[in-house]
Amino acid sequence: MDLQPKHTADIILPPRSGKAVPLRAGETVIAIGTSTGGTQALESVLKALPADVPGIVVVQHMPEKFTATFAERLNAHCRIEVREARNGDRVRAGLALIAPGGKHMLLARSGGQYCVEVIDGPPVNRHRPSVDVLFRSVAQCAGPNAIGIIMTGMGDDGARGMRELFDAGAHTVAQDEASCVVFGMPKVAIQLGGARVVLPLSRIPEAIVAARPR
Repeated sequence: MDLQPKHTADIILPPRSGKAVPLRAGETVIAIGTSTGGTQALESVLKALPADVPGIVVVQHMPEKFTATFAERLNAHCRIEVREARNGDRVRAGLALIAPGGKHMLLARSGGQYCVEVIDGPPVNRHRPSVDVLFRSVAQCAGPNAIGIIMTGMGDDGARGMRELFDAGAHTVAQDEASCVVFGMPKVAIQLGGARVVLPLSRIPEAIVAARPR
């Protein structure tokens, strides 16, 4: 029996109290969360994107030391640059940052630019990195300037964060059941009302290209 406590994102990043301050229009940020079956799904999506796509931040549940190799493989097959995130990396067009295994990744703002914070901390939803942590930070930092995408994966990590993105005005997309290896994370996100649209994997790249901040 797994007796490890199932922490929420609150242990890493407190929820915003009171009414959120409206954010001005800014650069689009694309946040993607995935787990079981996600390595193939991510490759399919990222390979289809143009080189000038807005900056992308990704949490793929994966053990420590595997994410760097995964990012290098994606980088070799994509028009965009893909690499494992380092603390302080700027989020910019044409770049996808993959959260390192064993660390949490959050979106932050430095001046007028977005960057990532890569930090230690306890697992959230028994995962480190956690999609909920990333999505909450994106909701708080980018709000309506964000596009949130939740794809194939077991469990519910990211589902509550997806609802927070929805509530913050982001455009949110869930992968449909038929194209998921495991319809866990997207299913819960849909049940919580966090998905504006539900799409097959093959249509997610066009949604990324077409969507604009609301």
